[in-house]
Amino acid sequence: MRGVASISVNRRQFCRSAAAAVALATVPQGSSRCARATDSKKPVNQYRYIDVHTHLGTVWSGGEQLTAEALLRWMDAADIGQAVVLPLVSPESSSYPISTDFVLSETKPYRDRLIPFCSIDPRTSYRGGPKGLQDMLKRYTDAGARGFGEHKPGVAIDDPRNMALYAACAALKLPVLFHLDEQRNTDAPELPGLERVLKEFPESVFIGHGPGWWASIAGSITKADLGGYPKGEVAPGGAIDRLMDKYPGLYGDLSAGSGAQAISRDAKFGREFLIRRQDRLMFGTDFLAPGQDVPQLELFAKIDLPEKAAAKIFRDNARRVLKCD
Repeated sequence: MRGVASISVNRRQFCRSAAAAVALATVPQGSSRCARATDSKKPVNQYRYIDVHTHLGTVWSGGEQLTAEALLRWMDAADIGQAVVLPLVSPESSSYPISTDFVLSETKPYRDRLIPFCSIDPRTSYRGGPKGLQDMLKRYTDAGARGFGEHKPGVAIDDPRNMALYAACAALKLPVLFHLDEQRNTDAPELPGLERVLKEFPESVFIGHGPGWWASIAGSITKADLGGYPKGEVAPGGAIDRLMDKYPGLYGDLSAGSGAQAISRDAKFGREFLIRRQDRLMFGTDFLAPGQDVPQLELFAKIDLPEKAAAKIFRDNARRVLKCD
């Protein structure tokens, strides 16, 4: 198949080089402008990618802290103009909570390139019913949050508490980036819970991510597949295609090992899927620590996509959904 043979999903050499650039660069903490974090004078709309999935701080125990300045330097090395920065507030989502206030504070000097999201765990106590929840989110949107996520709680995707959050996001027109697997935002094969959400909120944007979401690129999956990284040829009849046919607000975040594996496991299907769903897919990495392997960079360097499809997936879909400048 033209442009997709022998796809490898590890770009260790690239990432080591990028990590070295991060380690060698020295920038004063508290810099107030992106120009002080990097030497790049390149306009953001001339980079190859917008990344819809990154984190700051320390996510997992034993990991290194990632600063906004280091993220920006890595972005320059990876040809990424802007990146969404996601909090992680649910106890199941990471080793260390990453609050919305932290994300808003760390990204504030660099808002031309770093796009903050906000998050609330569905089990959080709040007063005032639905309006109280909307008021909590509005506090974050007034401070610059442009979406909701990474939504990663240890409840069902269609749990009533989640549904209340989706309603508040719908009221404020916030796109929701959710993680789905066997522990967080749980669902069954064929994703019936997610479909209930999409039916309930047809005007909202939902962006799928995680092992359970990307396993659903294939048909005939098992419950165990929702927590893993299935390999081999993709069986037809996957829930992602079916749901994208029915619900125009459903998108896919191509980040992490799960996104790269879903596209690379069956090279012919992966390329055809990217072209078929070019209006609904967004480039992402899940970059969260210095020196991290990022398989998407090699994957998309090797897949020969039509120019228009590549532009939509790499930049334009995110720019449209997030209303980027």
